[in-house]
Amino acid sequence: MPASDHRVICFVFKVNRRFAVSKPKIQLFHATIVICAVVGALGVWAPEGLAAVSSSLTGAAFRAADWFFMATVTGFLIVAAYAAFGPYSRIRLGPDDARPEFSTLSWLSMLFAAGMGVGLLFWGAAEPLHHFTENMTGLKASPEAARQSFVITGLHWGLHAWAIYGIAALVIGYFGFRKGKASLPSSPISAVFKGKWVRPVSTLSDGLAVVAIAFGVAGSIGMGIFQLHAGMHVVFGVPAESVATDVVILAVLFVAYMTSASTSLDKGIQILSNLNMIVALLLLLFVLVAGPTSFLLRTFVTAIGDYLTALPRMSLSLYPYQESRGWLSSWTLTYFIWWIAWAPFVGVFIARISKGRTIREFILGVLLMPTLFSMLWFSVFGGTALHEEMFGGGGLVTLVREDVSLALFSLFDRLPMSGLLSATSLMLVFIFLVTSVDSATFVLGMLTSNGSDNPSTKRKLGWGITLAVLGGALMLSGNLHAVRAVSVSGAIPFTLVMVLQVVAFLRTIRAERLDAVDEQNDAMAEDATTQEAA
Repeated sequence: MPASDHRVICFVFKVNRRFAVSKPKIQLFHATIVICAVVGALGVWAPEGLAAVSSSLTGAAFRAADWFFMATVTGFLIVAAYAAFGPYSRIRLGPDDARPEFSTLSWLSMLFAAGMGVGLLFWGAAEPLHHFTENMTGLKASPEAARQSFVITGLHWGLHAWAIYGIAALVIGYFGFRKGKASLPSSPISAVFKGKWVRPVSTLSDGLAVVAIAFGVAGSIGMGIFQLHAGMHVVFGVPAESVATDVVILAVLFVAYMTSASTSLDKGIQILSNLNMIVALLLLLFVLVAGPTSFLLRTFVTAIGDYLTALPRMSLSLYPYQESRGWLSSWTLTYFIWWIAWAPFVGVFIARISKGRTIREFILGVLLMPTLFSMLWFSVFGGTALHEEMFGGGGLVTLVREDVSLALFSLFDRLPMSGLLSATSLMLVFIFLVTSVDSATFVLGMLTSNGSDNPSTKRKLGWGITLAVLGGALMLSGNLHAVRAVSVSGAIPFTLVMVLQVVAFLRTIRAERLDAVDEQNDAMAEDATTQEAA
């Protein structure tokens, strides 16, 4: 699903050194890395067992509390809208005299970078095709089903997803830059709440964030390997069913991101990341021009209208009166929890590049720009695939059902210069994976070093090895549903942490505004007294 940009390393951790402490939380590091390593080892030893257990646990959680997860994520979107247009909209992420470090154009470009990744490449053509033939409405392979496929995709990749990221970043940015706290998930909780429960819950919050990130990144590794293997089968003719090929891909990926994590290659990786974004945009434009351009642009405009119209209804729809709960858990809730898994990671990046901005411009930029881009991406790739399915030679739906990782490359086969497109996509997937996992090792090292902006190389390498083991376990399962189940399992309890963070944020910012109003009233009273005396 999501994948962040390596500029996490270049920008996020140039934070004031006072946020770091001299003595890292060794216990948190040991505890979390052991948990992740044990889960990874079990997956390597018994991948089918890990898949079954993870699917059972996530399935039980969704059956019991689907209402809670749906209401919570929709609540994040409501809180984000309130923050943007309510009484706190002019408060800055930083001191009152702080101003943005980056121009609006550069800032929006970096938000675009944060939204790009393996997920869009993997699902760009596949998801609309899948919802075209199977969705909770019961419509199948019809014009109305085609319209609904983009509405559903928009629900998964649009405002709800970016509200999760936005809230995570808003809390980190507010407490970090305005209140001088460490960039840790526990900082808002320990700063606001009082009682004996606060300390253990704070420690648990940091641990849950680490596990959520590790499992979520491992899921992207597994998914990326699936797509790389499928692309190599199409481009180079490697065997479609070959565990050895998967192992080789993982080994090359491991060497690439470990080399970057252990050396000072930030500049080179940053250049690669920028190049990757440019190539992704060129790929998007090529498909738009080479495909049915007018149809795709009509699809994009229609998708936005349909999505915004259906958003209020779908935001709280759990379909209790029809047999759609299984579909809802497998798709919508899984997506929402996966975004929560990545929230501590992507949130730190977004917060850092947004220092000095008002809450209003922050929320509007974080929610609207990536949502529009995601809708455009799916309209172009998914729209081209649906056009081929409905008005062309067809056959893509069957391929997606057999192997969803082949969707993008099968689509390219219907376009000019298909070999070049497939090879370019392989390069994009690989570099996105390298930069994302490299950044993840840094963030995990930071979180398990008590927020230090300079975690040790040893700690980063420890997480790099652990992520490889976890990703390898998911790869060996060979089951996309298992990959998704394991990826979200670590983030399910972290949802409660985010709720506590939001409560802490609202309490603190309300108190700040009341204090500001009191100061203003006192100043006005003093001025009035002075005038009377004069």
